[in-house]
Amino acid sequence: MAFDQYHEPAEELSQETRTFARMIMGLIEEAEAIDWYEQRMSVEQNDDAKAIMENAQGEEFKHFGMDLEFLLRQKPKWRKILKNILFKDGDIVKLGEKAEEEAD
Repeated sequence: MAFDQYHEPAEELSQETRTFARMIMGLIEEAEAIDWYEQRMSVEQNDDAKAIMENAQGEEFKHFGMDLEFLLRQKPKWRKILKNILFKDGDIVKLGEKAEEEAD
C-alpha cells in the first residue's frame, strides 16, 4: 500500500523524518476525529449515544495531546513558543508574536 503523506521521495527521507511525518498525520487525524465527534454531538438527541460520543471524543483529544507532545519533544523551539502561548491570559495573537520573537 502506498502512502501519499510524503512530498519528497520516501526512500530519500530519513527514518526520523518519516516518523515525524507519521506523527503529524496522526495529529491531523485526531483533530479531524475530534471535530467529527463535536458535529455529531451537536445534533445527537439520544443522551446515551451522546455520552458515548463525548467519551470517544475525549480519547481522541488525549491522543491528539500525546501526538503533540511527541512532536514538541522533537522540536524544542516549538515547545518554547507554545510554552509562551498556551495556558496564558491575554491576547492570543500578541502572545504568539512575542513567543516567536523570544524563540528566535
